[in-house]
Amino acid sequence: MLYELHELQHSSLLPLRLWATTNMALYGCPLNPLSYSPMGRAIVAGADVLLRATHRYPKPEFGLTETTVAGKRVAIEEEATLIKPFCTLLHFKRDTPIEQPKVLVVAPYSGHYSTLLRDTVRALAQDHDVYITDWQDARMVPVSQGTLHFDDYVAYVKEFIRLLGPEVHVVSVCQPTVPVLAAISQMAAEGERTPVSMTMMGGPVDTRKNPTSVNTFARERPLSWFEERVICKVPHKYPGRARKVCPGFFLLAGFATMNAWRHFDSHQDYFFHLVKGDGESADAHRKFYDEYNAVLDLPAEYYLETVRMVFQEHALPSGTMVVAGRPVTPSSITTSALFTIEGELDDISGMGQTQAAQELCTRIPDAKRRHLTAEGAGHYGIFSGRRYREIIYPQIRDFIADHA
Repeated sequence: MLYELHELQHSSLLPLRLWATTNMALYGCPLNPLSYSPMGRAIVAGADVLLRATHRYPKPEFGLTETTVAGKRVAIEEEATLIKPFCTLLHFKRDTPIEQPKVLVVAPYSGHYSTLLRDTVRALAQDHDVYITDWQDARMVPVSQGTLHFDDYVAYVKEFIRLLGPEVHVVSVCQPTVPVLAAISQMAAEGERTPVSMTMMGGPVDTRKNPTSVNTFARERPLSWFEERVICKVPHKYPGRARKVCPGFFLLAGFATMNAWRHFDSHQDYFFHLVKGDGESADAHRKFYDEYNAVLDLPAEYYLETVRMVFQEHALPSGTMVVAGRPVTPSSITTSALFTIEGELDDISGMGQTQAAQELCTRIPDAKRRHLTAEGAGHYGIFSGRRYREIIYPQIRDFIADHA
């Protein structure tokens, strides 16, 4: 019922949205003298904030149309290499004959779209042939397409690695560090060639180390609490009708409450930027929140299994993880180089949680290991923004080049 109530609430706001749209048109019209008054600008700004607060944000575009390769501008074309029910392996195909290392970016399937890693891909595309996992909104996947369990996620990662070949370098950001490490561990144990390198950024490999509020929230509640309060059925208006999901609006509420006052202040500043006519600052706000507010639903079975295995049982670091009936032993990995990256101020994956992968992969030679703690970086700062582009990415590029 919660999903239906959410839909009803959104529909009930239509008259308010129409009223706000009318006010924007009336007091924002340059032919209306009031549009130049402080009152007129305040009315338009308030209506704008109201509309954005009640808006449904669609999946953003990557919007990467060109990059620079060896000093020359080249075009980029998005190409679907492999389409699965819950994920598309997307290739950023560059118009250049120059061969560079192949990189698979495994994006998180935890609420936001893969476009959240736009900065990650933009930087990588200068020096690499980049692919990314573009996860699907579960409410758009018909029930006839089956389910997605944690085991299936790991199977997807294996299939993508095999498709791209053992010369690929894997970069995992946040949540997928665990299934990626599980996939490569099983491939190594079964005698398959594993990726040349693994770069793991801000991931919950061992959430017992410096637990954050996210870790504590998941650990202190029984799995039944999440099943009863977080899982809903998709309404009939969507292709995935009757599928059980963790709705994106729940996840967005969780993201927002972690830094509620920061978001409140940001929207307040946005209002005053509009009143003052500071278009540049207002555009920066819109750009960030167009991405931040665009969320997707997660398959219930995958969400619950992740909560149980990663945040409650700590199955990977405790050595009890089993995927598809086979144990996961990171010590089986011997040839893949490992680079772990953490943010000093990460409030989602605490310090030491990603570096724990170094402790688990005991048979990787020291010459193939590297760790970076990015000073002053929060969770998002390790894969996007100026600090990522200027400090973190160059080290990722050099690490891949060293082991290519």
